[in-house]
Amino acid sequence: MSPAGGGVVRVLVVDDHPVVRSGITGMLAAEPDLEVVGEAGDGEQAVALAVELAPDVVLMDLRMPVLDGVGATAAIVGTPGRGPGRGGTATAPRVVVLTTYETDGDILRAVEAGATGYLLKDTPREELVAGVRAAARGQTVLAPSVATRLVTSVRGTDRLTDRETEVLRLVARGLSNAAVGQELFITEATVKTHLLRAFAKLGVDDRTAAVTVAMQRGFLTGT
Repeated sequence: MSPAGGGVVRVLVVDDHPVVRSGITGMLAAEPDLEVVGEAGDGEQAVALAVELAPDVVLMDLRMPVLDGVGATAAIVGTPGRGPGRGGTATAPRVVVLTTYETDGDILRAVEAGATGYLLKDTPREELVAGVRAAARGQTVLAPSVATRLVTSVRGTDRLTDRETEVLRLVARGLSNAAVGQELFITEATVKTHLLRAFAKLGVDDRTAAVTVAMQRGFLTGT
């Protein structure tokens, strides 16, 4: 994708309110390394444009007509871009949810659908711009309040579940998220969900640290 080569990050803005779309587009247009390549007013249109335009990042509203943001996210993440010059082999766009809603259910549904990030519409401009850039690099982007909710929701116990342990054990062997999914017969989005939950329980924010701490705590004995 273009960010890997230091180029311009191509963004698709999805929101059912034209004024909101215009405002987001205006903010991003002021950045020389960001380009809004399209706008969509509902999830179905977003999926079609993601295929046609092959953006690097999709800023996705949650509550929309025709197809909501969670459904659109799942469809986009599961369909690599086929835009000009991509040859049908491009990595699927990164989806960052941008919404006013931050309930536990909304957050978990978005993450499980494959969203790379979850930001709120009152996010300061500089944080939104930084979030788009980070998502284009494949980093997880979470609003502070969202991160807190996610951590709280999974900290009923600090003990990893059997599935979280399985995922981390395969990560420790050097497998990518996609390869872990193939090994366990689950989707890559589900792998990411298990990793996020494990990160929260272990108090870390990346795969390497998660494996290290899990080993230190004896969760990955025999790995």
